[in-house]
Amino acid sequence: MSIVTQQIKDVKEYKGILANALSEIRAERPHPMSVTGLSEGASEAFYNELVVDIKQQSGKGVLLVCPDEKTEHRLKNALESCGRKCLVYPYRDLVFHNITASREFEHDRLNVLYAIMENDYDVVLTTPDAALQYTVPEDKLEKGLLEIDINKQYEIKEVTSFLENNGYTFVDMVDSVGQYAVRGGILDVFSPRTERPVRIDFFDTDIEQMGSFDVLSQRKIENIDSFKIIPSKEVIVSPEKREELKKAISSHLKKIVGTPAEDTVKAEYESVISGSECNFADKYISLLYPEKQCLLDYLNGKCFCVVHSYSGINDRIKSFQWHEEQNSSELIEIGSVPSKYAEFSKTGADFEEFTDKNPTLISDTFLSSMGNRRLSGVYSFVTKQTVSYFENFSLLLEDLSSYVQNKYKIAILTESEQKSKTLLNMLNDAGIAAVLGMKDGSELIKGLPCIVDDCTVGGFELTASKFVCLSLRANSGLNIKDAYKKKKKKANKKTAREKILSYADLTEGDYVVHDVHGIGQYLGLHTLTIDGITKDFVKIQYAGSDMLYLPCTQLDSIAKYIGAKAEDGTLKLSKMGGTEWYKAKTKVKKAAKDMAKDLIALYAERLRKKGIAFDKDDAMQADFESGFEYEETDGQLSAINEIKEDMEQAYPMDRLLCGDVGFGKTEVALRAAFKAVNSSKQVAILVPTTILALQHYQTISARMRGFPVKIDMLSRFSTPKQQAETVRRIKRGETDIVVGTHRLLSKDIEFKDLGLVIIDEEQRFGVAHKEKLKQLTKNIDSLTLTATPIPRTLNMAMSGIRDMSVLEEAPGDRLPVQSYVLEYDELIISEAIKKELRRGGQVFYLHNNIETIDYAARRVAAMVPDARIAIAHGRMDKETISDLWRSLVEGEIDVFVSTTIIESGVDVPNANTLIIENADRFGLAQLHQIRGRVGRSSRRAYAYFTFSKGKALSEIATKRLSAIKEYTEFGAGFKVALRDLEIRGAGNILGAEQHGHLQTVGYDMYMKLLNEAILEEKGEEVKPKRECAIDLNVNAYIPEKYIKVASQRIDIYKKIALIETELDVRDVTDELLDRYGDIPESVLELLNVSLLRKLGSDAGMAKLEKRSGNILIYPYEMDGAVWTFIAAQNRGKILMNMGSKPYVSIKLDKGAKVYEVLTQILREYMRLREELK
Repeated sequence: MSIVTQQIKDVKEYKGILANALSEIRAERPHPMSVTGLSEGASEAFYNELVVDIKQQSGKGVLLVCPDEKTEHRLKNALESCGRKCLVYPYRDLVFHNITASREFEHDRLNVLYAIMENDYDVVLTTPDAALQYTVPEDKLEKGLLEIDINKQYEIKEVTSFLENNGYTFVDMVDSVGQYAVRGGILDVFSPRTERPVRIDFFDTDIEQMGSFDVLSQRKIENIDSFKIIPSKEVIVSPEKREELKKAISSHLKKIVGTPAEDTVKAEYESVISGSECNFADKYISLLYPEKQCLLDYLNGKCFCVVHSYSGINDRIKSFQWHEEQNSSELIEIGSVPSKYAEFSKTGADFEEFTDKNPTLISDTFLSSMGNRRLSGVYSFVTKQTVSYFENFSLLLEDLSSYVQNKYKIAILTESEQKSKTLLNMLNDAGIAAVLGMKDGSELIKGLPCIVDDCTVGGFELTASKFVCLSLRANSGLNIKDAYKKKKKKANKKTAREKILSYADLTEGDYVVHDVHGIGQYLGLHTLTIDGITKDFVKIQYAGSDMLYLPCTQLDSIAKYIGAKAEDGTLKLSKMGGTEWYKAKTKVKKAAKDMAKDLIALYAERLRKKGIAFDKDDAMQADFESGFEYEETDGQLSAINEIKEDMEQAYPMDRLLCGDVGFGKTEVALRAAFKAVNSSKQVAILVPTTILALQHYQTISARMRGFPVKIDMLSRFSTPKQQAETVRRIKRGETDIVVGTHRLLSKDIEFKDLGLVIIDEEQRFGVAHKEKLKQLTKNIDSLTLTATPIPRTLNMAMSGIRDMSVLEEAPGDRLPVQSYVLEYDELIISEAIKKELRRGGQVFYLHNNIETIDYAARRVAAMVPDARIAIAHGRMDKETISDLWRSLVEGEIDVFVSTTIIESGVDVPNANTLIIENADRFGLAQLHQIRGRVGRSSRRAYAYFTFSKGKALSEIATKRLSAIKEYTEFGAGFKVALRDLEIRGAGNILGAEQHGHLQTVGYDMYMKLLNEAILEEKGEEVKPKRECAIDLNVNAYIPEKYIKVASQRIDIYKKIALIETELDVRDVTDELLDRYGDIPESVLELLNVSLLRKLGSDAGMAKLEKRSGNILIYPYEMDGAVWTFIAAQNRGKILMNMGSKPYVSIKLDKGAKVYEVLTQILREYMRLREELK
């Protein structure tokens, strides 16, 4: 119990409500009671105590029904922050078409239903429409539970059969909820009930071991003794119900001949009779589940119900029912569903009946009319909502003085101990005495503010008790943690090999780059047996009929070619043994060397320049930063610290800040701007478009409200008169921060004391503007922002040359985007657009062909005749596009039909539906970034990825669209990294010329050459890598029966090829045992060969070979002195041959192990070589 919620508990109204509630819970026929007068903050404190008392004294949980998702999130955050076990039961968009949809919300609902069945919750929060939607009946859900216990026995076939019958999908590798994979006696499964997937290692019917594993590395994290498998779908078509469904659809088809839905229903019928997945099953929920149960049926007689905002909930129910009736009527009218099954939820009357039959507290601002309902008690609080002071210290002082004077008990809530101490110092400086208090501390003293780092609830005043809670929390209520934000995963220590690019995405037909032979085409894995020895080879096609069979132990000598030429078909294969590749590589190496030289010279010159050393942070800076209404990501905090450190140096800052759309670059930049202004310097913020200037201006003005900062904007949205006045203010130093387009680079702009220039998307400025920028930023700190992700490898290569801060994680304050993958269907698309427009939103419609975009817009206009539609594409002039963006932001456009220019557009929080035509033509990373345009508010967003009707998708396109559907969370960590986007980012940083070189040799080879050039330029030695060939006449390969999936096999080969130490061998061995079971002899041999290859390479050996009973070692350079010494130690066993190809021969003793002998000899050789130097 906190110091604040205790105040509510002491009020007589609370005591009366609790006593009455417990009495009604025990009553045979309970009656509802009513409470009014609770402000936002007071209701949060009230519910916190009520939930605990009800659970402790009756054993029942609480159902808290909210009028909307925003209130639901706010209350969940407040309750959860006080340690209550909270579950959110979300509204689910039913799928009425045979399309593939992401199931994030479905899994959340199933989890809640199971928790209710097990009474494993304190409070369930929901909205009335979600509570009334039909779902899986309780008895069926109970049958769909399988508890796996390590001490029990199971037939693996029975478990997989159970999974199939409960909506799970069989895959090669589990990476999302609802999937399972089998490899021999190992079963991987990801249940909605577990935070991570689980790996079960069977020995016949016994479980040898079981544990959760990481999706990205596929490595086990921790052992577990038991877990629960629950269905992965709400609506499942059982074999018996499939027959019933077949008859119903067959009968319906006869009645809808010639209707718009005939073809759709025929396709559904085909799915049913063929035994395929029925993605449209939601449409027949009344047939499949005739029990017609909803969330309320699960909770009937088992909970205490709280209706928060009775009037708001009634409005929501009316709106929901109207939409349900409209949907049902439309589906019946077009023939999509038989009328007797067009029912998908219960009604408002059912909700009223539930609150009549169950003990219920109805909360509202004022006492509402409740018809003839008999109330068991009417209670009224006198509370006031206090403002949130998170960005206004002067207002806090003003109000605080008044409360102190009136002898109120005062609690001030902050978000951390540090913020509490900062506030205490600020209050003491202002002459107000205050104390730091504990969350569960002693009594508050009248007139003495107590500062508590316990920001669990919003501010409120209990007038009768003369108590006030002043909260420094943001207004939104979403700053503590978002309702859908997953628990932070434990950071797993990754080995060097796990940090490399996953090769699981290397598929036949991909281009690869070999260090020596150049660009070839990967044609798959081939197992060859030569002279009785079996090995795996990677087959690579080169120009003409040239073919390379590369041993899989040397996989580290190739890399997948990543660059635009692979996509547009202009990539030429190299000729083996030709000079073309060598020349190209030499040219690129020279260019990389020149660039490294220039970069290092520029960096050194900057360090010599005299710049501005900005002041250290003070209380006002801390006050400004505490006003940020969200929790900063680790990346943001690191970037902020790096920038501040730069600004406090005596030389000019030149830092690049990289981060995807929505990763929080603006806040980082604004803290730098505030720091500059706080040191009495001016700040210029340059943006490429007028609409971005306007948006930044509005953001900055809102963020800095309450602080003495004068902000201006200079763009063509300002009138000539306004512009002239702004120019005068800049010159006189009256403007602290000015946001503008290239207009800021005009000759008439003179700053009185410019200290910092912030440039947004520098690559979008022209050459002439960039030259002017160079002049403007001479001896002045500059911060450049880019939304294009930058590869970590490039960032590392540039460290110490180009100061770069990278934001790699998205803020966790967004709902997942509900994603659908489907054949283009005008009926579905029309419904999607209408649905968004009905809720007052806007739609992005992406048609990436300028020639046919007008036709696409006319098609959309035919679907939604009343919609305001606009077209935008890259051939339009900048001013026209800027005007269109402004109209969109201001809500004057309903549907924005455009090409991919929306990728780098402005923030449109009201646009929450995205439709993409021909999504199969886009790269995964691009689809991910485009999807980031929606879901930028607390509203649920929708993304429809469509492909042409009847089109046979390639395997790659299918995988890509499956991945985009499964990874619904914003900023989800794709296994396949955002590589194609990163290459664009690399081009932005390196410049056009270097980007051309990057395309010539591929990304990985370019980075290797650049890295070497930078090290050489810094004066560090770059040793040429010398390969050591191994020929020991052993079967060293991964059998196909051990790892069946070729892409997984090549991924493991890549890891084995990168082995450097015995620790690495143990690491890979653990992974193999964990993922695939007992390791075959040939794989153990492969691990030994790989370690020997590394050891031989380090020792300077060209080849290690076993011939008859001898080992032959061929060094690159024969070191006679060392070998003579070793030969003397091993008398008669070691001989040196000094012929044209010198080698050392070692005689093997009977029973001696080749690896042990070679390892011992090579280590001894390296030790002696060092000693004799």
